Amino acid sequence: MKRALVIGAGPAGLTAAYELLKQSKDKNDPIDVVVFEESDDFGGIAKTVNYKGNRMDMGGHRLFSKIPEVNEWWDKMLPMQGAPSRDDIMLNRSMPLMKGGPDPEKEDEVMLTRHRVSRILFDGKFFDYPVSLKWETLKTMGFATTMKVGFSYLAALLHKKPEDNLENFYINRFGRRLYGMFFEYYTENLWGRHPSEIDASWGAQRVKGVSITAILKNMFQKAFHIKSKKVETSLIEEFKYPKYGPGQMWDVTAARIEELGGKIIKHAKVTGITKDDNDHIVSVTYEHDGQMKTESGDYFISSMPIKDLVGGMNDVPDEPKRIAKGLPYRDYMTLGVLVPRINLKNETNLKTVSNIVPDCWIYVQDRNVKMGRLQIYNNWSPYLIKDIENTVWLGLEYFVNEGDEYWNMTEEEFSKLGVSEMVKLGLIDSADVVIDTHMEKVKKAYPAYFDTYEEIDTLTAYLDTIDNLFCVGRNGQHRYNNIDHSMITSFEAVKCIMTGSTDKSAIWNVNTEKEYHEATADEKIEEGNEVD
Repeated sequence: MKRALVIGAGPAGLTAAYELLKQSKDKNDPIDVVVFEESDDFGGIAKTVNYKGNRMDMGGHRLFSKIPEVNEWWDKMLPMQGAPSRDDIMLNRSMPLMKGGPDPEKEDEVMLTRHRVSRILFDGKFFDYPVSLKWETLKTMGFATTMKVGFSYLAALLHKKPEDNLENFYINRFGRRLYGMFFEYYTENLWGRHPSEIDASWGAQRVKGVSITAILKNMFQKAFHIKSKKVETSLIEEFKYPKYGPGQMWDVTAARIEELGGKIIKHAKVTGITKDDNDHIVSVTYEHDGQMKTESGDYFISSMPIKDLVGGMNDVPDEPKRIAKGLPYRDYMTLGVLVPRINLKNETNLKTVSNIVPDCWIYVQDRNVKMGRLQIYNNWSPYLIKDIENTVWLGLEYFVNEGDEYWNMTEEEFSKLGVSEMVKLGLIDSADVVIDTHMEKVKKAYPAYFDTYEEIDTLTAYLDTIDNLFCVGRNGQHRYNNIDHSMITSFEAVKCIMTGSTDKSAIWNVNTEKEYHEATADEKIEEGNEVD
């Protein structure tokens, strides 16, 4: 029996393991699959943390895709709800239901349909996110600022900048004024670098074809009820979400893998990858229970950071080794905060439990605080909250570097920082109202597009010479993929293994073509800043 070793139990790693087990069994040529996971959780940054009955989503993970294969896969793991969820019942709110689907009030393995609401908190005011140009936005922005934004955009149209960095990329599409309001500081806070230092390819990947022109076109299509040939509007106004958060999807997938005979080893940190003289991987070395162990295999699927993969590999030429060593990442910290209520007023026409604001997440564009984004878990799923009627469970998100002053904070210090910034933003009146807090950290949460990233093609070309290595997922490819893209890289990797193909171009080409993941102007702008 052939053996496949999968490094990492995030979305890409678990998808690959499941598909390899299922497809090989279906062909009566089963492959032995072993998954190595460094932590105690499944899902990577898409895990769910349960703290005293209140659950946290690390980064906010909408499940949305226009790829049928991915949607069918999700439905197979967690079928869509066939009855109203708890908050829908409380609010007498109508949501799409799947005939014969499970009842979330009675069953756990169920996918919910949720409203997508997210806004920008800028200068103490709410703006739609993705950016819109409807009357409410112009009114909030004010006449003078609106005129400045308009003339700034006209100037950008007449005087295009060379797109050799992310700042120029944004200015060409939105004008300097709107860029300064909604993109510059948030991007710098997210990546720890000014946009002028970041490769424009990040924008090209995440903000595909978007500009104010695209927003205006989308606005008029909606105003005159013109349906785009490529768009189903409801798909961007709603999204799928597991009852207990994104980690539930990967907990279920892990269970299915074990049911199929796969083996998952937790607390297994892969530290070495051994190649023979023909650049063919023969084994991995990992640390487990305080001991160093080795497992041999025939196929190796890696979703671990390329920096660590190459760093633990023997006989790597100097050039790819240097590039891999210099690849940058951004780390993530979040503070769960439980309060009785928040001061933000619900001035929308959307009904919510206890009439809190309806946002799933709020982007904080305030240079006076370090906080980058605020999640309101009550609005993601009513089952994330232990007492949804009497408490609000928030996630304060911070983008940091491992080892910096924030990363090294104790939980008490980080809690004081987060709560003090909540007071500064007017979310609560004082720290005295806070019931409880909890800190979580994620290393290498976001692969970054600067430093040696501009030489990534040289590195991937080298990795492609290793015939039995398949790099998948966000960190496995050092590419800012969404969950569906990460899953597709695994589908393609499994296809290569099952067919014996040595051409890995389809794996690397996922999410590189403009037409790969067609979206509306709304959706594309959302991808521009969203960090799920």
